[in-house]
Amino acid sequence: MPGQKLITYVILLFAVLLFGFNQEMQVSAKDGQGESVYIIPIEREVERGLQAFLSRTTEEAVKEGADHIIFEINTPGGRVDSASEIASLIQDLEIPTTSFVVNQALSAGSYIALNTDSIYMKPQATMGASGVINSDGTAADQKAQSAWIAAMKSAAESKGKDPLYAVAMADKSVDLPELNAGEGEFLTLDPSSALEVGYSEGTVDDRVELLNELGLANATVVEKEATLAEEIARFLTNPVVIPILLSIASIGLVIEVFSPGFGIPGIMGLISLILFFYGHIVAGLAGMEAIVLLILGVVLIIAEFFVPGGIVGVLGIGAIIVSLFMSGYDLGHMSMSIGIAFLVTLIIAVILFRRIGMDKGVFRHIILKEQTTSEQGYVSAENRLDLIGSAGIVVTPLRPAGTAMIDQERLDVVSEGGFIDEGQQIKVVKVEGVRIVVRKI
Repeated sequence: MPGQKLITYVILLFAVLLFGFNQEMQVSAKDGQGESVYIIPIEREVERGLQAFLSRTTEEAVKEGADHIIFEINTPGGRVDSASEIASLIQDLEIPTTSFVVNQALSAGSYIALNTDSIYMKPQATMGASGVINSDGTAADQKAQSAWIAAMKSAAESKGKDPLYAVAMADKSVDLPELNAGEGEFLTLDPSSALEVGYSEGTVDDRVELLNELGLANATVVEKEATLAEEIARFLTNPVVIPILLSIASIGLVIEVFSPGFGIPGIMGLISLILFFYGHIVAGLAGMEAIVLLILGVVLIIAEFFVPGGIVGVLGIGAIIVSLFMSGYDLGHMSMSIGIAFLVTLIIAVILFRRIGMDKGVFRHIILKEQTTSEQGYVSAENRLDLIGSAGIVVTPLRPAGTAMIDQERLDVVSEGGFIDEGQQIKVVKVEGVRIVVRKI
């Protein structure tokens, strides 16, 4: 049965996701003694999924009494708001922190690095190029750029670094030709230039050399990795993936409306919706209130099929949209994602309506198709043309309407003109629908 298959798929999906919650890798140097060092990777794009991962791992490091935290950075940058939250998280740590740039710490990545106590780089690593770019690739407005430049400057100053170079990473107008960053170009530091301007404490080839530089060669190393659940959440909360998930969810459910039974499109739609909320719950974006609103919205939409008026359905759709906004980390991006999903779904719905119509799917249960045709014996009124010419007697005075007995049948009649008294003989001269016209004989 399709319903049993759906339940099986959903149970399997949740089993895999719950398994991911508990999966975590820890690598310890058993021969190390004394202090403990936590190594936490900052990889791929900076977004809310990464923020949730760093929040968990730094909290664990504090709880376990770590003596030092090393952030291994390899990121092209990402969201400014997430970078700001991560920077605040790092600044609040009382444990010494080090950024180890293994490849690149660009844009938001450079800002995160500047908020740690020290920075080390691999020989091929780079740091900088931190201009604020919108999702469409254009430069951000002046207000956003000004705020970001101030944040970069503040981060450098908080760690005793010359803020000029942090500003040059985010502001093209700063002219530093000696560092290959003339006016109109963002500053990007390589290991030697970073060391020269005091942004790097040294260049090391690997983690072992870094630990030696930090005086932690014999420390116990705990390497933190993202759990399967966190990796899935980072993927599902990606700004590109969100509109795709919402589009698949809405398209799948719309196709089910036009199709008999519940099949693969509906299953895909439900799974996409589950994945959307699962990723946002793990990333710390969605709470139980969003889930409650989602369930309420679905129930109201189902109830719309049984309650006339349309208000219940509108409230259901509104509840689902509000739950989506409550789960999103950015109001503008969520509006765009919902808009894309709505537009794509509308196009699919129009195509399905033209090709399939409303003869299948849910519509076949709620649209009345029965007809009372005359061929089936249904008539709105009995045709009495057979009475024309028949004679009868007036039972009640016709003034001009009254009752007469015609062919032993008591009928409502109307006189052709004037009044006709009781007991007078009459004749049917005309029948117009249910109207029988009589004349005095």
